[in-house]
Amino acid sequence: MLGFITRRLGYGLAILIGVNLFTFFLFFSVNTPDDMARLNIGGKRVTQEQIEVWKRERGYDKPLYFDASKQGSEQFTHTILWERSVSLFALDFGKSDARQAVNIGHEVKVRMGVSLQLALPLFMLQVIVSVAFSLLLVFFRHTRIDFWGVVLCVLMLSISSLFYIIVGQYLFARVLKLVPMNGFAPGLDAVRFLALPILLSLLARLGGEARLYRAMFLEEMGKDYVRTARAKGLSEGRVLRRHVLRNALIPIITSAGSYLPYVFLGSLVFESFFGIPGLGAFVIEAITGQDFAIVRTMVFLGALLYIASNALIDIAYTWVDPRVRLS
Repeated sequence: MLGFITRRLGYGLAILIGVNLFTFFLFFSVNTPDDMARLNIGGKRVTQEQIEVWKRERGYDKPLYFDASKQGSEQFTHTILWERSVSLFALDFGKSDARQAVNIGHEVKVRMGVSLQLALPLFMLQVIVSVAFSLLLVFFRHTRIDFWGVVLCVLMLSISSLFYIIVGQYLFARVLKLVPMNGFAPGLDAVRFLALPILLSLLARLGGEARLYRAMFLEEMGKDYVRTARAKGLSEGRVLRRHVLRNALIPIITSAGSYLPYVFLGSLVFESFFGIPGLGAFVIEAITGQDFAIVRTMVFLGALLYIASNALIDIAYTWVDPRVRLS
């Protein structure tokens, strides 16, 4: 186990370095520091003096990769690459390009807590409801309940999440006035603001997840151990719960684990539409405001979380299936 974790950490670090370098190269091959200054300053008549001041305040007046005017290690450390990209590995995210008063690290800490309040309940409900609904369809397979359940899944899968948001806000917030239209409040008051986004997000994802799990359960139903369990006189419900579900846990963990990065990074669409100040809304604000420092930080964190989630998925395989060996 320790050897596996060590190797995965090594692979993950190499991938993270590659993603970070590629992101940095991509950003600065498309936009020079002068272009970034013009975008952030705005206006039609931006002077070169204003551009130089903007670059100097944010550290973009240095060379990109190598400073020939310095000696020794400063040739590499006195560069934008070192100060804006390598520093991310020390979790030093710096300050926003558009607003110098905004500390990106502080914003990430504060907004991650808000995103978790939305994403954690959604993550748990999504797994429980999807698995339960899929088991119900498999229990009543080849009946009208199964047929219309699959039709319902296809309909939910075919409808855009924007449709759920618009209809949900109109029905539950404007007509029935059960929840606020948008916004957020700390503490227990957050429940009133998060209930509708969680419900709509669950509906938007239920169709795809239920169809996937149903297909996995039906595949397990045709295997020899299921026929053996039936031959022993076990009821259909017990076969599903104790045998089929247990043997389908690995693909369920794979599917659910791939969603883990979104648990921490938040939902871009739902946070933006409902005015929830989480990391998803933070990314949208950075993209619309041409704030490259925040976008680079979120790309780095996203890659880090994906690497960590894949390692956790592999480790979780050994917990649910003793036949799996991490060697």
